[in-house]
Amino acid sequence: MDNMHVLDLIVLVLYFGATLGLGLYFSKKNTDTEEYFLGGRSFPGWALGLSLVGTCMSSVTFIAYPADGFKTTLVRLTMVLGFPFVALFASYVLLPFFRRGTVTSAYEYLALRFGKSVSCYAAGIFFLMQILRVSSILYLVSLIIQSVTGLDFMICMLVSGGITAVYTVSGGFDAVIWTDVLQTITLVFGAFIMIGVVMCCSSEGFGELMAAAWEYGKMSFTRDLNTSSGALEPLAKGFSLSDKTFIMLLIVGVAQFLNGQFDQTSIQRWCSAKSAKEARKAILVLALSAVPIWAGFMFVGTVLWAFFHFYPDPVATEILNGVRKAEELVPYFVVKYVPPGWAGLVIAGAMAAAMSSLSSSINAASMVWVRDIYKPYIAKSMSDKHYLKVGFAASAAVSLLMLVGAYLFNASNAKTLNDLAMILGSVCSGGMLAVFLFGVFTRRGDSRSIWVALAANAVFVSWMLLSHRGVLSGGWTLAVDLYYSILLGNLLTFAVALLASRYLKSRGSDLTNLTVWDQEKTPLV
Repeated sequence: MDNMHVLDLIVLVLYFGATLGLGLYFSKKNTDTEEYFLGGRSFPGWALGLSLVGTCMSSVTFIAYPADGFKTTLVRLTMVLGFPFVALFASYVLLPFFRRGTVTSAYEYLALRFGKSVSCYAAGIFFLMQILRVSSILYLVSLIIQSVTGLDFMICMLVSGGITAVYTVSGGFDAVIWTDVLQTITLVFGAFIMIGVVMCCSSEGFGELMAAAWEYGKMSFTRDLNTSSGALEPLAKGFSLSDKTFIMLLIVGVAQFLNGQFDQTSIQRWCSAKSAKEARKAILVLALSAVPIWAGFMFVGTVLWAFFHFYPDPVATEILNGVRKAEELVPYFVVKYVPPGWAGLVIAGAMAAAMSSLSSSINAASMVWVRDIYKPYIAKSMSDKHYLKVGFAASAAVSLLMLVGAYLFNASNAKTLNDLAMILGSVCSGGMLAVFLFGVFTRRGDSRSIWVALAANAVFVSWMLLSHRGVLSGGWTLAVDLYYSILLGNLLTFAVALLASRYLKSRGSDLTNLTVWDQEKTPLV
């Protein structure tokens, strides 16, 4: 605790107290599964929108975005520029599927459209990936807290993970949403504090700092860092599968965000709004605020580069030269330059970025376990009170697995575990976006077509990964950048599903409200 001032500790205690208080307050409302998983479908759009923003952000946004802006340029913001258009697509094309009052998860939709086998597989993969996700996020935020406070990693992990688990398990979805609102405001405020500190610590005006960043290419969208030479070099142009280009980064970003619209953490919020109008308002709030927030955190890195350009610091220089990891930038700046009290708010912002993602994933994973796996396949026709108890137990189990996973990340080679998570995600769930789009935009196919397509995707992505790691050589190598795995994998999955559906004729089913061509004209609820 030698690194922390008493004012910072007071700020953190107040922040933790507020989140725990919200969880305990809402715990009294959780008398049925509708309340525990959907908050009684009573949320206003603005709150859900801020919650969606908080869920999109994580410790990656708070730490990695400034680090990337510091070392490279603004080029990776290209991937988020298409996000508002994806959000509009979700609002007017996808939202109706989940506001009819009958479907509350992506996997319920898959069960109706393609059968139980596809739904169970997708739900199981989602559950597994959420555990890996929350484990890695908790591991990262615990490292941040450790570097700032000097406390043992286990203490940092148990405090941040334990507090998140308590308010999420006890408070349910109500606590998730309202703590997300608090945490979104806190994390954004953290970015403003860091920029404000730079302005106060430098005699140069804002214009001079930005002029230096512009002169050295730090504000470019068409140049990137060559890790071999350490120089900023122009991106390749046009379409390419082996190089990063502006157009390809934009396309990949659209594909990634489309994938996110079928994520249960998004759909759960659409279904929990008090009306379809409020659900659309939530998506609008997300569309208008997410890109500026992402850009703001990237801009923090640009501002810090300009600051250290005029006021050289040995640690900052080592980060630029690759001697130290870029992710050390924000923790170092907070400890060295941010005044007491304000530093506590920045640390709270970093924790807020992680905790909003953690709580959302814990609640969404437990909902999927209860409604899409346990209820239809393990214990049918039980009372709602029974499923509520299972929901509490599932949230607690996911929280425990999160703590165990974060401990394993710390105790073993974190890079190896991250690689494992990426491999599992790419091979097992890489084609799910295509499956959803195939279901929504065509009237063709059933479970057989989907299984053929998913198998083809698994083979293709495995081929890409083996090529990238040098396991394959010669003519067997696939020279494609891993950045494009999600794009190519989903294109292949959709094409194979379409082709398979021509030969494996659909056995027929009621498609009412399951495709864009079969939507009822009744108003949305």
